[in-house]
Amino acid sequence: MELPKEKQTTLGLYVTSKEAYNLWKSAPEKVKVLDVRTFDEYIYVGHAPMALNIPGFLQTTVWDEEKKYFTYKMNPDFVNQIKEVFQPDDIILVTCRSGGRSALAANLMAKLGYTNVYNITDGFEGDVETNPESKDFGKRVLNGWKNVDVPWTYDIDLELVKIPAE
Repeated sequence: MELPKEKQTTLGLYVTSKEAYNLWKSAPEKVKVLDVRTFDEYIYVGHAPMALNIPGFLQTTVWDEEKKYFTYKMNPDFVNQIKEVFQPDDIILVTCRSGGRSALAANLMAKLGYTNVYNITDGFEGDVETNPESKDFGKRVLNGWKNVDVPWTYDIDLELVKIPAE
């Protein structure tokens, strides 16, 4: 299956949520999981228990009529927070809601010299059910960390949260 353009990265390194969890589990001291969703998404939707949250983008109150959602703006602290936490050769598995923002973050990290940045292509919530006959039509239930029987939590470990200054 062809990976959608918005989930592709310049480094071309990809894993699914299930593969990401298994990779992290095989070497938790070497493999880092980075969640670039907003702070609110991380705390209220849930997250991988080992995932460090550095929001790549911040929610705005600007409505995009065409896309039918509130837009995002780049987190001005993102680059500095990434540099504080990660080394350029670290193995970093990046997730967002469904693989688009994590691809953008992975591309930015590649420009900063990070060489082992993988996009978790199905994200935390997964892809939308498009079958109108399904009871889950329009919901994010296809794949995604939350839907593939790997650990996730609502619990907050303050050591894993980098709050943007805004």
